[in-house]
Formats: sequence, structure tokens, C-alpha cells
Amino acid sequence: MSKIVIPEGYQPLLDIKATEIAIKRVKDFFQRELATQLNLRRVSAPLFVLPESGLNDNLNGVERPVKFGIMERGDAEAEIVHSLAKWKRLALKRYGFQMGEGLYTDMNAIRRDEETDNIHSIFVDQWDWEKIIDKSDRTLETLQDVVKSVYEALRVTEKYIANRYSYVECFLPEEITFVTSQELEDRYPDCTAKEREYNVAKEYGAVFIMQIGGRLKSGEKHDGRAPDYDDWKLNGDIIVYYPVLDIALELSSMGIRVDEETLLSQLEEAGCMDRAGLPFQKALLNHELPYTVGGGIGQSRICMFYLRKAHIGEVQSSIWPDDIWEYAKARGVNLL
Repeated sequence: MSKIVIPEGYQPLLDIKATEIAIKRVKDFFQRELATQLNLRRVSAPLFVLPESGLNDNLNGVERPVKFGIMERGDAEAEIVHSLAKWKRLALKRYGFQMGEGLYTDMNAIRRDEETDNIHSIFVDQWDWEKIIDKSDRTLETLQDVVKSVYEALRVTEKYIANRYSYVECFLPEEITFVTSQELEDRYPDCTAKEREYNVAKEYGAVFIMQIGGRLKSGEKHDGRAPDYDDWKLNGDIIVYYPVLDIALELSSMGIRVDEETLLSQLEEAGCMDRAGLPFQKALLNHELPYTVGGGIGQSRICMFYLRKAHIGEVQSSIWPDDIWEYAKARGVNLL
């Protein structure tokens, strides 16, 4: 069920044309900064993949991918990607990237089962990035160093936008705080996962919540993760406090990717060992793919954040129910 809340007194300070110009400024500046921080090169990426390739992101395992038949393949089905988490790792090998080098790309997806609200849409646009590391670098220290680099790109971009638009004040703290999902459960045992994220984000301004995917001491998961790309002990989300909506806003999800051992153990824990026979997973188990770290960064999310918008529809074109359009329009909010 779609939901929307426009804060009392909210007024968009850029009209549609000025907003479109600002969106391009945000995207152009941030992707250059990200590429510099992580030594990345831009590549082209697929919009759809074959189901039997094992390349699509299964997310929480219940989301339905959008499918369509391909005439030249006898109407065999292809799937719109949910993300490029696995495709990027294969591309690094195919394209001849070397140790310490990486790629980034524009990823567009359709998540038909998404419940839309101020920060969620059925259309997903993000920068997917991936970088080759040595197996010995599959450590917490490496993960935190990479997170700090991504966060620096986010922080520098905020300063750039604040210099261009006088109404924008900088929210992000100088440093990001690291905390595990288990530490959050221990600290807030009576809260839901989303309530924990809100509490810690409001306290610190910007946090990286680590170790997402496995079960906590309570038996619950902090959040879902597919078992065949992130190492659940070496991953996490960048979450910031967003005063415009008084929420915790996830800007990025990333992690050190599974090696042969963690792939098998996580597939077993998730009850989907059958995936081990798919082409991508077999290549990984046969030591044919590089060890990597990677993630995704929401393009519309960061545009919304930097331009201080109340709804993601102000910075991306999607489909919204009629009542949402009418509610927004009545409050002077233009959905693209």
C-alpha cells in the first residue's frame, strides 16, 4: 500500500526545471568523486539477464522479477535485473581489470513488489560498483577503509551542493560511526530493526551498520541479504539521519563478496544449495572469479538527500497511485 507524508510547512525551493539541473549537478559531481576515491572506471551494464545464468540478485528471495519473452530465443524468458551485485564480479574478469582496479555503472531496475512511500519507488536507479582485492584483504579493516572512502565522496558532494545552493546546509558529520547489527539489537532490545536504525542514525548523524544477512541472537535478521554475493560478516549499510523527514535514510549497501567457503555456508544457511549449480556460482566455487568488494549507491536517494526533497518522486520519474499524485499536488509538491 502506497504511503506519503509531506511535512508541515515543507516547500520545494527549486521548481521542476531547476531541480532537473540540480540532479545532473549532483550525479556528475558524485560519480567523479566516487571514481577517484575508489579507482573505478565506468562501464556499460545490462538491463536484463537470463534466469539460468544465476546472475540476478534474489534480494530477500520473495520479490518477483519482471520477465519477458525474447522472440529470437523462442520466447525464452529474460529477467529485468534487481541489481548487478553478481554481474559486476564476472565483468571484472571478462574486461581484464587488475588488482586494485574497479568499475562502476548505472544500474536501472524495476522492483514490482516494492511498497512505495517517500523514499521507495518501483523504479530503482543506483551506481553499482565493484573492485578487485586480494583474498588476504577480505578483512574488517579493508571494509571499513572502503566505507570511509565512499563516505568521503558523499561528504564532499554535500559541501559542493551546499556551495551551489544557499538553502542547503551540511548535515553530514566529519566521520562515520561503525556499529554491528548485533550491537544495535543489544542496545535497543525492544525496538524493531528500523527503529534501531533511526535511533542510532539520529544519535550519530551517519552510521555504517555491519553484518547484515545472518540471524541475530534473538533469532531474527536485521535485514535480508541474498546468500551468494555479500559475506554476511563483512558487509553493511550506510545510513544517515535526514531531518527533512525525521528518518534514517539508507544511501548505500556494500560488502566484501563471498569466497568459496562463505558461499557454501551461506547457501546452506539460507536453504538454497541448488544455486551452487548455476553458472555464476559454479565459476566462483571453481576459483575462476576475482575476490572483490562492491556495493550500490542510490542515485535518486542521494539527489533527494542533497536537494532536501520530501519525496523521491521529486527527483525521479516513476508511477504513483492517483491519490498520491493528488495529495502531493495539493501541497505544492511536483512528482516527476
